[in-house]
Order: sequence, then structure tokens, then C-alpha cells
Amino acid sequence: MNREAIKTAAGRIHEGYQTYIRTFNELTSYAPIFFRDRDWSGMQLNHKRRLRLYKDQVNACRLLLKETLDKEVQSHAFWKESKEYYSWIITERKDKEVAETFFNSVIRKSFPVKGADPQIMFVHEGYDTCDIHPQEKLYHSYPSHWGLQKIIRSIVADFDFGVPYLNKEADIQFLVRAVREIILTRYVATEKTTTQVLKSVFYRNKAAYLIGRTHIGDKWMPFIIPFLNGPKGVFVDTLIFDPKIMAHLFSYTRSYFMVEVAIPSQMVSFLNSVITHKQIHELYNAIGFNKHGKTEFYRDFLNHLKLSDDQFIVAEGIKGMVMTVFTLPSYNIVFKLIKDYFEPPKTMTRQEVRDKYKMVGLHDRVGRMADTHEFEGFHLPLDRISTELMQELRNTVNSLLEIQDDELIIKHVYTERRMVPLNIYLENCSLEDAKQAVEEYGDAIIQLAKANIFPGDMMIKNFGVTRQKRVVFYDYDEIEFLTDMNFRWKPKPETYEQIYAAEPWYEIKPNDVFPEDFKRFMIGRADVRDHFFSYHAKLFNPDYWVNIQNRIKAGEWIHALPYPNTIRFRPEEEV
Repeated sequence: MNREAIKTAAGRIHEGYQTYIRTFNELTSYAPIFFRDRDWSGMQLNHKRRLRLYKDQVNACRLLLKETLDKEVQSHAFWKESKEYYSWIITERKDKEVAETFFNSVIRKSFPVKGADPQIMFVHEGYDTCDIHPQEKLYHSYPSHWGLQKIIRSIVADFDFGVPYLNKEADIQFLVRAVREIILTRYVATEKTTTQVLKSVFYRNKAAYLIGRTHIGDKWMPFIIPFLNGPKGVFVDTLIFDPKIMAHLFSYTRSYFMVEVAIPSQMVSFLNSVITHKQIHELYNAIGFNKHGKTEFYRDFLNHLKLSDDQFIVAEGIKGMVMTVFTLPSYNIVFKLIKDYFEPPKTMTRQEVRDKYKMVGLHDRVGRMADTHEFEGFHLPLDRISTELMQELRNTVNSLLEIQDDELIIKHVYTERRMVPLNIYLENCSLEDAKQAVEEYGDAIIQLAKANIFPGDMMIKNFGVTRQKRVVFYDYDEIEFLTDMNFRWKPKPETYEQIYAAEPWYEIKPNDVFPEDFKRFMIGRADVRDHFFSYHAKLFNPDYWVNIQNRIKAGEWIHALPYPNTIRFRPEEEV
């Protein structure tokens, strides 16, 4: 074996990773500047640049290896030794788990790997094997003997956003009052009480978030402090203690944070103690390392397969015309495959569907679109595939299937969090829950519109209900940018021929939308239909949609807060 070629391959992959992580950190470091300058378009474009970075760098690395080591990169033995040498190179790195994932990505693009081969890939290493590093530099600490006023003042003083405050003293007193009302009415501070706040600020869209925890009552009480930068200055918007709201801030329906991270595993460990409902792979996603989040998800999935024995089945809900969807009942994920043929009236191609998913991956999901991971060559044990599912796969996605020995290999698949389809949820829930669900359904459509997304097919079967009873859109094959649509009032008929015409008598162009027609298909449940029509009456008014379009076209970035307006310290008009 050519030792120099092995060193060259491992060294160049490491150089590629160093370029990636250096650029990743550089792009992340711009977030405070965009927040300071209220440059929301710049923030959004910078976020998209960072999302594209990983794939571009992996591809550049693959091409470099192909040019210089074309014969060697086709050898399994070569990659086995390259992995060992690469492992030695990154031994002292504090982000080595992310560096391992980068190596895996280059391997997948350079060599025909069969499944997750532990001889040439880092399959089981990951988060739990990372070195433990001192945490003093990770967060600020505030001892209880300082008193509440001094602690809050110190927290505010430790974070300088580079712009004047709207009213700093008012912010401090808002925070003091919230802590007294929510925490100190339930727990008594002692000499052991301490507060810790991460030094890194979490930026996303128009907000900056401080993440902290207070050890009181023999347990950690997490909290999040959102800051906004309005025309009159920066201000504290609220103080969040509710674990459900905190979990939603880190939801798979949200874009990733821009946050400076020196040691990813250390940051994830802290967040895991604060956002306790989230899995490790979700937290890596949240801080921007979504490719390593995908790796951690796959490791969790492999472990689950070993510990379970149920079979993969067709997912519940109305079968789609574009995607075949299946799930493992004991695992909270669905697997989505693009069908070989689409039933009329669908006319798109498989590549166009993939492009829609890429569009969602790069867009602000505003808490209303589910994140996905894309896999190629996904291996499943053949004996875990139910007979019904195998028949469905053969009938709809046969070109994506390959069977080798005792495994089913799926050439291309998306994974996504499993939700209860809204149509099924409405069939079985109480009247109160149904009212909340249809309100959420309309809110989801409106928030997507304000983020310049038009769902296209807005039937309730294309929306799901999360464990927190939020409604989320998950069918992306017909989404379009809102600004590309033409919202119209329906022309009123003036003749008998027009009144009784079997088909529309007026011209309809491909991107024409008639919101007045939405009522015909939106809600089928009779006891909540009128409530929905009344609560979301503006959805059926074309002028409402045109107004949102005009605001977006004028350059406005319409911010959707990831927490209720009712918990904000100030009304909107004061900021």
C-alpha cells in the first residue's frame, strides 16, 4: 500500500475540513454585525451561504482527490488505512466528531460504499466519545449572594450588541419582575444557587437569544432571553421559562441558529441539560452542524433497530400522488420516497420534486415546515419490511429499490419527523382541540406566506400536528414563492352563458390563485368549519395576499416570533 498516497488523501480531506470549519465560523461571526445593523436581508443571505458551504467543500475535496489519486480512491484497503491515519490527524481536535462526519461525506462521494462500513467510515464514534473539556469558558457564572438585581444587571452588561438600548433600566426591571413572579414564588434561593448563561449569543432572523440556567431547588431551571433590535433601539422582548416554548425555539421546524461554537460537543451537552426534550442530533442541527446532526440521527436509528423488532409499515394518512411514505411504529420518523410515476394532474418530474425539497432546506421555515435529512443508499433489514409495505414499494418506487442478501437498499429517501396528519387528527379530536387545530392551520398558511412561501396544495392532508399541537406543513412538491403567484378576485358572470358555463369562462394562467375558492376544500369537519371561516376570514380575500406580496417585494422581512405575543414585555407599538 502506498503510504504517501494514504497520507496525502487523509491530509487533503483534513485540509478540506479546515477550510470548511474556518469559513463556517467566519460566516457565523457576521451574525452580530447583521443584527447590529438591522440588515435582515444580509442575515438571510449569509445563512443560505453557510447552508451551501458543506456540500460545496465536500465536492471540492472529492474533485481534488480524483485528480491526484484516481486509482487509489477506488480501493477499499486504501480508504481503511486512510481512515486510520485521518483519525490520528484529528486526535487533538476539539471538534473531531464533526471532522469525522466530513471524512464520511467525502468517502460517500468518492467510493462506492455499501451501507455504513465501519472499516472505512466513522459509524459508531460520535458525540458520546468526545473528550470532556473544562466548561469555564463556555458560560458566565453569577453567584446567588450577588442578589437578583445585580445578577440581572450583570447579565445585561455582559452582552453588548453595539447599539443603544430602547430602555435598559426598564428591561432590567422587566427581567427582575419575571424571575420573582415565575421562579422565586416557587423556590427559595440559597448559597448553592447559581446562574449560568452561555457566552455565545444565538442569532436567528431578527432576534438574538441568551441561553441560560439557574440551579435552584436542587435542579436546573433553564431560561431563554430574546433580544430584538427595533427602530428605537435594542430591547429585551421577554423571558422564557416554559419548556414547551424553549423546545419550539429549537424545533425541527425552525432554521438553524447562527451561534459561535468553539467545542460543538460541549455546547450540545449544555443545551441538552437545558432543552431536555431534544435529542442530540436535533441539537447539532440547531447550532448549524446539520450534516453531523444527520450522522447522529443515523447512529440513533441503527441503535434503535438493534433494540426493536417491529416492522416497517405504510404510514397512516391518505396516500400522496408524489411521495410514498412509510414508518417504523416504534420510531418517531417517516421515510419519504419520490414515486416513479405521478398520477394526474401532477405533471412534474422527480428532479423538480427534489428541487422543491432543496428550496425548503435553504429557506426560513418559520416553525411551519419540517426539516428533512436526505439519504442515498439507505440500508434496511429485509426481514423488518412488512409484506404490505414491500408491495407498496414495488408498485410505486421500484426503480429506487435494490435487494442485496438480507438487506433492502433504497437509492434515495428523505427522513422527517412523524406527525399526525391533520385530516386524521380532526376526525378524532375534541371540539376544543379541533378549534385550536384549525386556527393553527390558518396561522401556518399565513406565516408561510409572510416568509414568501405559498404551499400550493393546502388541503389538510398535507399538514401534520406535532406533539405540542402545532400544525406544520410537510408536502413540498407544489410550493412556490409567494411573490411568483397572481392572486385574483373571481370575475363576476354577466350573461346566462357565463352563469351556467360548465368550465370557467375567463382565462386562468398557471400561477393564478383565487382565494375565494379556498373555502371549498379547506375544512371538512362541520362543527368547526364556520369557526375557521370566521377566525381566518382574511385568507379568502385576494387583497390580503397581495398586501403581503407588496411588503415582501418592497424588501420587508416579516418576522414571525417563535413565542406567543402574550408573553412579550411591551406591546408592538412601543418598540
